[in-house]
Amino acid sequence: KEGVLNICGNMANKLIFRQLFEMKSCTYTFLLACPITRKAIIIDPVIEMVERDSDIIRQLDLDLIYGANTHIHADHVTGTGELKRIFPKMKSVLSKFSEGKADVLLNDREMLKFGSENLEARTTPGHTNGCMTYISHAHRMAFTGDTLLIRGCGRTDFQQGNSKMLYKMIHEKILSLPDDFAIYPGHDYKGLTQSSVAEEKKFNPRLTRNLDEFIEIMKNLKLAYPAQIDKSLPANKVCGLYELMDEGTKAKVRPKGA
Repeated sequence: KEGVLNICGNMANKLIFRQLFEMKSCTYTFLLACPITRKAIIIDPVIEMVERDSDIIRQLDLDLIYGANTHIHADHVTGTGELKRIFPKMKSVLSKFSEGKADVLLNDREMLKFGSENLEARTTPGHTNGCMTYISHAHRMAFTGDTLLIRGCGRTDFQQGNSKMLYKMIHEKILSLPDDFAIYPGHDYKGLTQSSVAEEKKFNPRLTRNLDEFIEIMKNLKLAYPAQIDKSLPANKVCGLYELMDEGTKAKVRPKGA
């Protein structure tokens, strides 16, 4: 299995791929593009990093056609709204079960095509109702958002969280992929960048347990309330489009003088 550096290195006939990081919320953003047509998709951009992301898109001479979120985030404001302002042809993407507004609302197993490449969108609720995992079968990659993390998983104590559903979705729709598929999560807090289906099936301390044990673990996590949730949720329900936000959310996203 080839690593990220090899995928990036030979752009003539391989997927153009960048894994990017935002330090405050420890969020991973992924940029993927067809090497033939330059059509591109960005997954889980963060508003504070839009300048960085747009610079890379221009430098690589990419045509950004989709800005996809894996779910409505509670820990950061999405960058899709600002990217849409810079790249007007870009369409925002969410799950149809997210209760959010987007140009494209995906159902389970629908495909996102960008040039000669495509991603399969699988609904993977449990962390939130609107969680999606995006899968590249051609390149054996799964972008799991907050559903499946490296040696962990998304929390289930708010935002329609459901531990039983999360366990079921991870096992049925992600860990059912071939063992060599790479797992790219939406966050990591220990400096890890990717895992694999085989690794998570063997080493994930929550998902190697049975369902009852998993539910008990999730019940006792006692995690802090997300610091940015009060501005992130309302902003992300409209894909970060400033003009669609209510006045209170606008003030939080773009404070006066900022």
